[in-house]
Amino acid sequence: MSLLSDHDLYLFNEGSHIRLYDHLGSHPMTVDGTAGTNFAVWAPDAEKVYVMGGFNGWNKAGHELQPRGQSGIWEAFVPGVGQGDAYKYHVVSRYHRYQVDKADPFAFHTETPPHTASKVWDLGYEWNDQSWMSSRGDRNSLHAPMSIYELHLGSWRRVPEDNNRSLSYREAAPQLADYLQQMGFTHVEFLPLTEHPFYVSWGYQTTGYFAPTSRYGTPQDLMYLIDYLHQRGIAVILDWVPSHFPTDDWALGYFDGTHLYEHSDPRKGIHKDWDSYIFNYGRHEVRSFLLSSAMFWLDRYHIDGLRVDAVASMLYLDYSRKEGEWIPNQYGGRENLDAIDFLRRFNSEVYRNHHDVQTIAEESTAWPMVSRPNYVGGLGFGLKWDMGWMHDTLKYMSHEPIFRTYHHNELTFRMIYAFHENFVLPLSHDEVVHGKGSLLGKMPGDLWQKFANLRLLFAYMYAQPAKKLLFMGGEFGQWAEWSHESSLEWDLLQHESHRRLQRWVADLNRSYRNERALHELDCDPAGFDWIDGSDSQQSMLSFMRKSKNANEIVVVVFNFTPVPRHNYRVGVPYGGYWREILNSDSKEYGGADFGNAGGAEAQEIEAHGRPYSLNLIVPPLGALFFKSGG
Repeated sequence: MSLLSDHDLYLFNEGSHIRLYDHLGSHPMTVDGTAGTNFAVWAPDAEKVYVMGGFNGWNKAGHELQPRGQSGIWEAFVPGVGQGDAYKYHVVSRYHRYQVDKADPFAFHTETPPHTASKVWDLGYEWNDQSWMSSRGDRNSLHAPMSIYELHLGSWRRVPEDNNRSLSYREAAPQLADYLQQMGFTHVEFLPLTEHPFYVSWGYQTTGYFAPTSRYGTPQDLMYLIDYLHQRGIAVILDWVPSHFPTDDWALGYFDGTHLYEHSDPRKGIHKDWDSYIFNYGRHEVRSFLLSSAMFWLDRYHIDGLRVDAVASMLYLDYSRKEGEWIPNQYGGRENLDAIDFLRRFNSEVYRNHHDVQTIAEESTAWPMVSRPNYVGGLGFGLKWDMGWMHDTLKYMSHEPIFRTYHHNELTFRMIYAFHENFVLPLSHDEVVHGKGSLLGKMPGDLWQKFANLRLLFAYMYAQPAKKLLFMGGEFGQWAEWSHESSLEWDLLQHESHRRLQRWVADLNRSYRNERALHELDCDPAGFDWIDGSDSQQSMLSFMRKSKNANEIVVVVFNFTPVPRHNYRVGVPYGGYWREILNSDSKEYGGADFGNAGGAEAQEIEAHGRPYSLNLIVPPLGALFFKSGG
């Protein structure tokens, strides 16, 4: 019995097959009244391939697979093998007398690490998110509010009374949905949930490109979590890692005695930063494998977006390599032409098949047009992380306020390039690990100033034109650097200062969602206008955010010093009353209640080239948001 037609083989070998998961791997079925499982694996340089498992006493030569023509695929139907049975392939290479036991690259489920066998698994599940799926395009639009809560499932919350274990997928579902709704986040982004043997890699050393990690449950358990979040109105983004894979001998590397998925030359095939293999994007079958993995999570798990990790490492042949350690492309350049072509094809296929999702690039260089369509020469992503904003802003916020006057450009430089791409502003997990400390710990000053500075940082992020991303724990001011081995410091919420910071983030999310001027033109220069970006002497900033309706405006004013500013005049386009919709110095958020008694009347006094102006009290280390009318 074969699940592969000649057309499937043609597309696979051409690099165009985007749903190989329906054909390769293990698939339970009944043939002529006999229940069993069909196995199929790609190993073109194997002399023989066997499947072994508990069903044959792990006999390496128990069940032999047969070659499918010249395609490089081996397959066989094995009676009596069914749901939950563990298995591996025993591959006998035609080279070097190499023999190895390999997990299935297309397995849907695996044993729980440190065990490494694949499992036969049916993916049947009855979804209840039809309403969400029919309207999610509106939630994922560039004109929609997108406030992303980045989360590592294994350490978000743990169960201390049960040996400090992580929550399961099903346990996490109601707790996470309740919390995200309470906090007002629109999206949740999971650090990779694809199977990975090394927990400390946080999922970024992926071995199971079609299998969710079994640490937290079965595939259906993860489907339940996603389904539950959808029914509560929350979009789900998955980190996806096509940039590299680990070197474990039972996984993808050196699969059939040759460098099948990776490059043979270490100057192209070894990622020195992570001691891992780099995919050979120029090999057609590898492209089919990766394209099918991306489509799998969108098709079968209803994922709403894929955040692609380490894109810069894919684009540059000399990434993190010294002179002489890399091979130029055919034109003598440093660009990885095969990876560029793959990324464009990936985005093209994703949006062709799922127009209502988003692809997001973690790309840390100035590569042009990452989030621009292929047809104008772009890579085709929907969004790109603005790493420059993150570095500049955290650097600025770490300065003692007395020195900030000399670093004003670290705040304003972003607006030179802010609309070159469709950006996400990331305060991600990478900023709170490896000795970098927590966000709250980065802030200068005494305890009060640290909290005020962090409120100011969050206000600045939410006011800037772009989508938002915040890693778990930052929203309530975790003191400790993030550790994957323990739960977040939820006990801090017994302290008023942390609860009030958390309330500030929730209210920022609320205003970001409710005020169209704060999100509708996040990726359009028409949505932003400076009022005064040059007041470096007082470390002050002010600008306007606009909606598609030009009359709908939010004015934002920032004071990056601990000195209150009295009679600070800000030009505005309209007269009348401007309501103070947010004040980071409100006692409700842990401040001292400096402000403007809820708003200010615009005076017919010209300022900043505008016919009216507001005469304001701007609180120390504070941010004010004003909306005209009411």
